[in-house]
Amino acid sequence: MRVNTPQVDRHPPEARVQRRRLRACHECDWVSALPPLGSGEKASCPRCSHVLVKRHRYPAQRSMALALSSLIALFVAVSFPFVSFSVSGIGNRIELSQTATTLIAFHQPIVAIAVIMTIVVLPAIYLIGVIWLQFGLLRGHPMPFSRDIARSLARLNPWMMADVFIVGALVSLIKIAGMAQIELGISFWAFSVFAILLLLTTQSIDSDWMWFSLEKEPLAPEGTRTGETAASQGITGCPTCGLINRLPEHGKGRCLRCHERLHPRLPHSLQRTWALLFAAAVMYIPANVYPIMTTTSLGHSSPSTIIGGVVQLMQMGSWPVAAVIFVASVIVPVGKLVALVWLCMVIKHSNELNAQSRTRLYRLTEFIGRWSMVDVFVVAILVALIRAGSLMSITPGPAALAFAAVVVLTMLAAMTFDPRLIWDTPPPRSTRRKTATKETVDG
Repeated sequence: MRVNTPQVDRHPPEARVQRRRLRACHECDWVSALPPLGSGEKASCPRCSHVLVKRHRYPAQRSMALALSSLIALFVAVSFPFVSFSVSGIGNRIELSQTATTLIAFHQPIVAIAVIMTIVVLPAIYLIGVIWLQFGLLRGHPMPFSRDIARSLARLNPWMMADVFIVGALVSLIKIAGMAQIELGISFWAFSVFAILLLLTTQSIDSDWMWFSLEKEPLAPEGTRTGETAASQGITGCPTCGLINRLPEHGKGRCLRCHERLHPRLPHSLQRTWALLFAAAVMYIPANVYPIMTTTSLGHSSPSTIIGGVVQLMQMGSWPVAAVIFVASVIVPVGKLVALVWLCMVIKHSNELNAQSRTRLYRLTEFIGRWSMVDVFVVAILVALIRAGSLMSITPGPAALAFAAVVVLTMLAAMTFDPRLIWDTPPPRSTRRKTATKETVDG
């Protein structure tokens, strides 16, 4: 018996409408017309090269299969031992959840919540939301609350850090490999598979196809012109579903398709970014002054700061691990603070000649911010695992909370910064293209 392909997967949006579909770039505000896209292709903004749409083959089925596989891997990861160690006949074995719960016993509930939320809870919610959405689309009748769930997916994406946690686990194991015997449990391998599958799931989401299948696509406002900025025409692109909407006179409104709040620019973008950067800079001082963890060996306690831990790894000969910690815990947060401060300071002096490079810098700062959580995860794993009394034990220091705050604050600072402000300059003199550029991607 032949099984018909669901309508949602049969034809892309361009094949189901007889008109141009317009988009306003979220990074430079340039209005473009989406070209017809085949499987494995993407449409990029002709002005700043920001990817507007990615197209995949069978997007609903692909995302659902990956999400189901990820959930199964996560279930296995939380059901079996994660890692164990032994030294001089004394050892300990932990499960994945203990990397968070052990921190509570040391009066670090906020760090514990951050750990469990970023590696288990938020990824699980995200995957369940993807399955809920795609199941409704595949059967031809969207499930209840699909629109609200679809709006939430993009917001959850930056806060899921399973891949960062795996790097933190590897760093932790390398740090103690010379002092104790390590045994990896089923959970470790399952979580590694989960991290890969979760990454593939997030990359498989075709939000353009998903929103078109959920709510179709209302026509763009009459008179919308390509090759110009949206703000100059009194319109804006929805940050969630991409639909171009006419802005009310007061400059605020809601998207016709997904009901997301609309603004010509993020409200008080620079003020909020400055405030978050200042708070992050203040928290970075105790994060480096106070110890991030204290190691007890044969009754002797040795507190260690972030820089002290890097120096200790170098003295042990673990140069690659020391480099990872130094980059993630020193170079990345400091570089991100400096880059965002510089962007805020020079934004009024931007022009089209330097806007492209400044936008690339913004993308880089937005991408690397989450990787600073490596050091926090290292502390969480070592504190839970190394529990051998006075023979050997590790306790968290006050810098763990301060450093976690730095990571969160810098991530929020990057989110509140509106890159369209970089491009708010007079229209370019170069020839304006009317459609987005089309490129081939892995599909």
